[in-house]
Amino acid sequence: MASETFEDLLNAEYGERGTEAREAFEAEAETFCLAECLKEQRRLAGLTQEQLAEKIGTKKSYISKIENGRADVQLSTLFRIFAGLGKRVSVTIL
Repeated sequence: MASETFEDLLNAEYGERGTEAREAFEAEAETFCLAECLKEQRRLAGLTQEQLAEKIGTKKSYISKIENGRADVQLSTLFRIFAGLGKRVSVTIL
């Protein structure tokens, strides 16, 4: 079996960078990573979704949607959520 890089595998499965399928995959992957980070930080803070929602003035269902990758999050909301977890968000433009 020939050794392939992860990039080669992504190209084979989703197409080259810049193609519609690859861009969709990348967006879904970023959403998944953000959702998992939020879940992990919430759990480390010892909060339920309901407790976090109450703390930041939103609904449990919204936190759930974010954690399950079913909601787009505004940057201001993301800052508020992580501030509620005692964390800061840093944005890097590449």
